[in-house]
Amino acid sequence: MDKYELYCLVDQHFYDTLEHSTAEDADFPILRRSLPTDWSTALTDTWCYYAPDNEPPLPGQGWKIHVSARVEDAEKAIGAVWDYCMPRGIAFKFLRGLPVLVMVNSKAASRASSGKLITIYPRDEAQLELVLKELDELLRDVRGPYILSDLRYNAGPLFVRYGGFAERHCLSPSGERVLAVEDGDGGLVPDVRGATFSVPPWTTLPAFLESQLAARNAVTTTEVPYDIESVLHFSNGGGVYLARDKRTGEQVVLKEARPHAGLDAAGRDAVARIKHERDILERLSGLAAAPALRDYFTLGEHHFLVMEFVDGTPLQRRLVHRYPLTRATCTEQDLAEYTTWAVETLEEVARAVGSLHEREVVFGDLHPDNILLTDDGRVALIDFEVATLAGDRARAALAHPAFAPPADRQGLDSDRYALACLRLGLFAPQCTIMLPLHRPKVAHLGEIVKETFPVPGGLIDEAVATIAGDVRETTPVPMPGTATWPELRDAMATAIVASATPERDDRLFPGDVAQFRPGGGLNLAHGAAGVLFALAGAGLGPYPDYERWLRERALSPVQGSGLGLYDGLHGIAYVLGLLGHSDDANELIDICLREKWDLLESALISGLSGIGLNLLHFGRTNLALRAVDICAGRLDTPVPEISGGANPRAGLMHGSSGPALLFLHAYEHTGDTALLDLAATALRQDLRRCRHSEDGSLQVNQGWRLLPYLDEGSAGIALVVERYLRHRRDEGFATALAELRLAGRAGFFVQAGLFTGRAGIIAAGAGDELVKGLRWHALPYAGGLAFPGDQLLRLSMDFSTGTAGVLFALGAILGDEPCRLPFLEAAPERPAHPTTPRKEV
Repeated sequence: MDKYELYCLVDQHFYDTLEHSTAEDADFPILRRSLPTDWSTALTDTWCYYAPDNEPPLPGQGWKIHVSARVEDAEKAIGAVWDYCMPRGIAFKFLRGLPVLVMVNSKAASRASSGKLITIYPRDEAQLELVLKELDELLRDVRGPYILSDLRYNAGPLFVRYGGFAERHCLSPSGERVLAVEDGDGGLVPDVRGATFSVPPWTTLPAFLESQLAARNAVTTTEVPYDIESVLHFSNGGGVYLARDKRTGEQVVLKEARPHAGLDAAGRDAVARIKHERDILERLSGLAAAPALRDYFTLGEHHFLVMEFVDGTPLQRRLVHRYPLTRATCTEQDLAEYTTWAVETLEEVARAVGSLHEREVVFGDLHPDNILLTDDGRVALIDFEVATLAGDRARAALAHPAFAPPADRQGLDSDRYALACLRLGLFAPQCTIMLPLHRPKVAHLGEIVKETFPVPGGLIDEAVATIAGDVRETTPVPMPGTATWPELRDAMATAIVASATPERDDRLFPGDVAQFRPGGGLNLAHGAAGVLFALAGAGLGPYPDYERWLRERALSPVQGSGLGLYDGLHGIAYVLGLLGHSDDANELIDICLREKWDLLESALISGLSGIGLNLLHFGRTNLALRAVDICAGRLDTPVPEISGGANPRAGLMHGSSGPALLFLHAYEHTGDTALLDLAATALRQDLRRCRHSEDGSLQVNQGWRLLPYLDEGSAGIALVVERYLRHRRDEGFATALAELRLAGRAGFFVQAGLFTGRAGIIAAGAGDELVKGLRWHALPYAGGLAFPGDQLLRLSMDFSTGTAGVLFALGAILGDEPCRLPFLEAAPERPAHPTTPRKEV
């Protein structure tokens, strides 16, 4: 979630970039320094780039230098690097401000990128060695976190790694478009950025760094009295390990803290917090609600806390396994049994928290992942890093967003607030994340919970009162399931229009953080094109000013803009064509065809299957059939049974169902039945990556969870299987279709959005019984009705994650002229324009 939190720093309602922050201290002051006339700079939401104009271009890749610095040393380090690199003509970049630095070094941040304040680009190994030697002297007093992906130079803040300088891309083994470097044969391969240092096989470590590697490898755990057996968890602050005491044989937990890493809101690093946790555990000695303290030691610069191993299951895992509304076969008895378990569990957790309060300790970070339930009935709380003393009336510097109290709750009231969120959250999982957007929503959530579960009313009413405080609902809005379609449509349109920012060039409507990628504010998934598509599909508009905004920017795309149907220019062309701007649409397609579009992945969202469909739509048949042939050739690559991770993803947007849809449309244009065979092969690839849930539904298998959604889940696959069956009977596919659709009968979805939420299930034809469930996430905005985007931390108006997608889904099921996703309209019974069959591909 860390990248989403970075985009929450600017606006209370919407995700945004620091570029639009009004805070005076958002950027480092050095950004206001005048540049030499022969230097250029570029600014992104995260980085500031600087490069000399009069130097030859940098190589595409090589050994780069990273400078790490703690908060108090950041400006000193940037100033020293600026003063060193500018007169020597050495390109560099640095994080643009303290808020970004704190975020990328926070506990939840990526371990692969954490610690990197500055990147320097030497031209060759000779310059690499010189820069390291000279900067090592200049930055002698700077301290910073260890960069896990790099090799440290001496004992200071300098690190080195081999990687790309220029931004190049290739397809990963999972079929994703990723940053790339050249291998020894000149081919592009993924530029892997993990949390361990490695030297690519086609190059060698510079000789002067061999001693640094030897020093790194000399640090081992052989001298400590514990054998590490497995990793329980990694965070940017360190690891948590299951170990065994060599002296006693006892199984214990080792918690690691890295200096200057894993920052919290108070600026404390993981070492400061683990020392504090040790002191708190000493205070709680003998309580069943806390693990017993066993030991504390240091290894190198890392600190380790040794605790009793509590052999329990996190409450979050029990919740996921037991929660009945995610099952299509949920009955009243299931609801009653779950309610009994939840109420009993809540009472036990409250007693555990109460035992801490008796010793004047505020836990401060209560949420289901920090609560362990053992088979013998013990409830133990873990992770006391941010615990405080009741008398301090303090607030925790780290907290789960679904349980973090507002500013008016301190001390013991912080835990009472989190307990209230837990009481509500066991029946409405994750929904309390939305409350900072509109705290009165809690009363509505409470009513939904009491309608849905046979829960004691007083339990929920008390939780609602604790969370709400003095805040009451004053802005009711039309609710799905009770309001009419025109009321819902107009309310969502009101919110969308009120959010528009036509004065900005990067976006017209606020949406997911993906809209801040190049061109993302314009595209179908996250940009203006998707919002206008949804508004038009709902019978609203026209909006000539918004259309003009999109047309002007689309025809001059920024560098790095995507080409695909949902992530890029083809989707914009599709929407412009629907809105009557056919000349602009065809010009945009011509712009796309001047790029190397045929090297893209096959995915519908970003690659050849979506592009091929759009080319067919605009009559560019020969080029579309070229996309067909390329996608067909890729079907020979077998797919594993697991979707995602290191494997290719399944589903409509990312998997083989996208090419299957392209093959079906090509069949409808040509009459070549070999294309139906290709579609069947592609669909079987996606079905191979599905698994039956306990309720009998067929869902995409990610190994650790099953997905029912539109983008990478069963709902999207079902749409293409259904279209296939319109052309050819197949009992296996017919059975699979029924099982895929069964997932759409579940009663609860964590998010509301189109691609990964309830709206997509509705748009896929699950039926209007799911419409009322949109109440879980419905929020007022500017006199209208809006919905939170992915992660539920901010509202979104876009098509993929937000209000426009919900509007589209409701229009698909309630509208007078039901709208459909691009190229998923009802299939013809037979090809519209049969031609000579094509050869097998």
